[in-house]
Amino acid sequence: MCWSATADLVAGSAIACVGVACVARVRRIGDLPLAALPLLLGAHQLVEARVWQVGGGSGWATMAWAVIALPLLAVWVPVAVVCAVPRPDRRRPAVPLVAGVLTAVVLTYALATRPVRAEIRGHTVGYAIGLPYGDVLIAGYLLATVGALLLSGDDWLRGLGLLAAVGAPACWALWRLEFVSTWCAVAAVSSVTVFGWVVRRARADRRCHAESV
Repeated sequence: MCWSATADLVAGSAIACVGVACVARVRRIGDLPLAALPLLLGAHQLVEARVWQVGGGSGWATMAWAVIALPLLAVWVPVAVVCAVPRPDRRRPAVPLVAGVLTAVVLTYALATRPVRAEIRGHTVGYAIGLPYGDVLIAGYLLATVGALLLSGDDWLRGLGLLAAVGAPACWALWRLEFVSTWCAVAAVSSVTVFGWVVRRARADRRCHAESV
């Protein structure tokens, strides 16, 4: 996520504040899961700050980090997209939703039956989980998260999907080199993008209400 406990605390708090602003501006119930995504991303970074503070290991913070990063996000993102898009457009993200549910089931089972351990490696945190069928799970995860956004039919959400598609491999490459973890920057930009989407939706609703009066 970030390169230190302090960075995770600062970034996580800022992203959570963006999430609060997103939720406060929601006008449609169906938009709430997606508007709350920055809250989840902020909480995720705050959890990792605790992982830094305790020096890694296999405590509750490590497990909470893994649960949010793996099965929860695999389901949350496609469900949020399906809830947010108009009913006629919900068929497009249906395949990513199914992929997310199946991937989340396997990931949940793996987390429940295998040890999860975090290790501080310079300016990064490595998480050892030992997932089965790693390549298949990664493909299912990316289809569920990035795929759902790209197939949403909404320009802002497609932009968010492109951001994730470009940012994720870049962050992964830096993390693999154990140089520095930069996912917090991608999470911050993604959260601002979600805020822009919420504001645009709220303005459109106000225009529709004004025209109908």
